Amino acid sequence: MITQVSSSLYHQLVTVFEDGLATKGREEPLATLRKEAFNRFKETGFPTSKMEDWKYTNLQSVINKQYLLHDNIPGKSVNIDKALIKGLDTYQLVLVNGRYREDLSDTIVEKGVYVKAIEKVVSTDLFVKHFGQYADKTDNPLVALNTALFEGGLYIHIEKNIVLSKSIQIIHVASTSESIFNQTRNLFVLEANAEAEIVESFITDDAGESLNNTVSELVLEENAHLQHYYLQIGDSKASYLNHTEVQQAKHSLYNNYNCSFPGASFVRNNIHVRLNDSAVESHLYGIALTAQDQLVDNHTIVDHRMPHCESYEWYKNITQDTSTAVFNGKIFVRQDAQKTNAFQQNNNMLIGEKSTVYTKPQLEIFADDVKCSHGCTMGQFDDDALFYLRARGISEESARILLVHAFAFDVTEKFNNELVKGYVERLIEQGLIVENS
Repeated sequence: MITQVSSSLYHQLVTVFEDGLATKGREEPLATLRKEAFNRFKETGFPTSKMEDWKYTNLQSVINKQYLLHDNIPGKSVNIDKALIKGLDTYQLVLVNGRYREDLSDTIVEKGVYVKAIEKVVSTDLFVKHFGQYADKTDNPLVALNTALFEGGLYIHIEKNIVLSKSIQIIHVASTSESIFNQTRNLFVLEANAEAEIVESFITDDAGESLNNTVSELVLEENAHLQHYYLQIGDSKASYLNHTEVQQAKHSLYNNYNCSFPGASFVRNNIHVRLNDSAVESHLYGIALTAQDQLVDNHTIVDHRMPHCESYEWYKNITQDTSTAVFNGKIFVRQDAQKTNAFQQNNNMLIGEKSTVYTKPQLEIFADDVKCSHGCTMGQFDDDALFYLRARGISEESARILLVHAFAFDVTEKFNNELVKGYVERLIEQGLIVENS
């Protein structure tokens, strides 16, 4: 039964789908997938706070309104300066309201690397093999909705033995003068022994409200290595629903660095990593600096299915004003996953007296020969340390920045790219200065 049907957006989406509007891309081989996915979405509707995984994250504020479902100016110019990282040499790929814009992108990357708008590859063998085979196996109704109605996104295929000489930066731009609902679908496939670094930046470039529902499926074949950054720097009129599903084969390495800063009013990140073979390694790192009445919710799943695998997860939240941060991390160790080494940690600093943190680190272990640990800490700003620094001639502003950097250090030191690390540290400083000036 539908558990939530009251939202304006829900009725709008049902009408669009059932009336057969926006049919571009509905042809086979997608037609059946889309229909099945939309039926799954209708069975549940949008998630509500009655669901355990959405207990502290209420979607009503972003779904009880009407949105444009298509970009009304698809060829508009946009400003991407906010996303640029000083000194970082990248191949830039730009998506505006979910649509890949070749005219704004570096269309030639390197030999053995294929970049396309996802709607242009729906008949290719790799698309058919992988699309909807991972994220759609979850119970997330927002994934089902995305599968049913996505119209844009990015396809990246890196052939075996290709090691990229520089980073790929994907710049997601929400740009609208009206309220718009963007649904973006990405598929990244790294063949055996491929190595890449992908930096995804989420920015806004206009005055209108945007709700952005993005689903990404990542496939790492044997011995593939991927460094993957999420940098969330949208403004207060942007809301983001991101679901990332990662499938890993033997000897592959996946590192995710997930960073959110003051701005976007509503952020929900689901990152699911499936270790489907032996000798697989995954690292998940996160920094969330929140302000005003912002909400940032990070949900992670690390699923150990085979033996001799390792995962390491460390998330830190710094909350200001009346903002809210949520961390819900779950590690599964299946019965066959003997010799697993898994670590999970969540630390929280509440700077704002009225800010809130909800945290739920979890382990479910079904194997008996494993090494697993998890933990959580919660605390406020250390006034004694602040006094110590100020007594030595350091301004309060500089002292606060130093203490927050020290708190975040356990995570930022893990960043593989020094230029991205420096960029993130500057964004932390800016976020603290703005809120405490």
